[in-house]
Amino acid sequence: MKFSKLFTFLFLSFSLAFSAQIKEKNLDKLINETLKTFDVPGISVGILKDGEMVYTKGFGVRSLTNKKEMNENTLVGVASNSKGFTCFALAMMVDEGKLNWDDKVRKHIPEFQLYDAWVTDQFTVRDLVTHRSGMALGAGDLLFFPEGNDFTVTDVINNVKYLQPESSFRSEFAYNNNMFIIAGEVLKRVSGLTWEEFIEQKIMQPVGMTNSKASYNRVTNRTNIIDAHTRTEGKVVQIPHDWSETANAAGGIVSNVKDMLTWAKFLMNDAVTAEGKRLLSTNQFHELWQLQTPLKVGKNDWYNSNFRGYGLGWFLTDVKGGYKQVYHTGGLLGTVTQFTMIPDLDLGIIVLTNQMNGNAFNTITNTIKDSYLGYKDRNWLKTYGDKNTKYLQFNDSLKATVYNKVELAKTNKNLPKPAQITGTYTDNWFGDIVISFDENKYTIKSKRSADIIGELVPYNQTTFVAKWNNRSFDADVFVNFTFDEKGNATGAEMKFIAPITDFSFDFEHLNLKKIN
Repeated sequence: MKFSKLFTFLFLSFSLAFSAQIKEKNLDKLINETLKTFDVPGISVGILKDGEMVYTKGFGVRSLTNKKEMNENTLVGVASNSKGFTCFALAMMVDEGKLNWDDKVRKHIPEFQLYDAWVTDQFTVRDLVTHRSGMALGAGDLLFFPEGNDFTVTDVINNVKYLQPESSFRSEFAYNNNMFIIAGEVLKRVSGLTWEEFIEQKIMQPVGMTNSKASYNRVTNRTNIIDAHTRTEGKVVQIPHDWSETANAAGGIVSNVKDMLTWAKFLMNDAVTAEGKRLLSTNQFHELWQLQTPLKVGKNDWYNSNFRGYGLGWFLTDVKGGYKQVYHTGGLLGTVTQFTMIPDLDLGIIVLTNQMNGNAFNTITNTIKDSYLGYKDRNWLKTYGDKNTKYLQFNDSLKATVYNKVELAKTNKNLPKPAQITGTYTDNWFGDIVISFDENKYTIKSKRSADIIGELVPYNQTTFVAKWNNRSFDADVFVNFTFDEKGNATGAEMKFIAPITDFSFDFEHLNLKKIN
């Protein structure tokens, strides 16, 4: 009898270990196939289950240049996954009595001003971090994006008043980074520390995120850090790291899967560190994960969700009949990341990549999540792989059509003459853009954002295309001119030529007026 029980115990233990090994091998295979399917140079993945890091691995290479392997310690810019840290920091200030979520922003930043005076007076700290300002998606992101501009946090605070709302205040969700930049300034003014100092000293160090930094420029040891990559004109290429220090409160943190799992473990332990220190009251921690701005759930939602929305620095939903999911994604030029927690299952999933294709992290996260939720294999690799192929083909076809018309326009004898469109155009929040003509070629460039420079090529009598010199942007735009009765341009507006353009290339909200 004793032998039988011992045999049964050993058999079950072996079976469980063997099953786990098979599961790990299957996941390894999936990630390797994901690399190939979405042309991603490197991916690192971490899983936290029941307080233990059960999976931490890197795949592929951290850089197409040095070919060094990606591993669980490879540093990656986690981008907008930084927003949860910003809100956690603000909640700490609420605990200390230095701040209230419903404080008017002007209590802490008197010079804060939005387009509408009434909205300015009513705008709260809570409004800063819940994407319900009324401004359009990505409005004003050119104030920090791409890197190489000279805009400061002060410029952001001073210039948001020129951004016209697209919807009424608090009526709709529209993702906005600039409000988080201003939230970082609130933190600085009430705490006496810079956002970067606060995040590292008050959160990362106590939590045990030993390899993480609050910004790229604070990383001193870069022996194991990714290079960024993106698909440029049909081929994935390495590009320089791109993130403005101005926007750290919106997306500046650099970390790895081990540290991000440590962050997940801390959060799912009710904001108590491994040493037993509570960093946030239960009331304030509870507040972070409460729905603030609702979002619609799709009719055919994959996870039978009943609700979806944004809390304080986090997206929130339920999956498979009521498990609460707390999650966020992040994207920089050349990098996308995903952070997912299902606290009821004590499950955390981290996916960090060095290529800007979100289909890759969705494939991996959903497959892992499904295995714990009890879904049968739904072949996310095929679903997202097919979607990715069609999307790239669609965007490529749009761009090809535009540039075919650009070629035809070369023979158009009714195009404006250089004197009709060259000169300086200005936008209230972005500043000056100069259009010049030299050696039979137009150039368009921003005075304050050095990398916004390219060739302006004719499309038809009233429209040109801005073809940016940095082809990794994938953000070419139509430039639609308005003319006076003499045929001279008086202004211009811009519009993306393809939807693949990152919304942070916020050219669509420029209202350019010709000043000379």
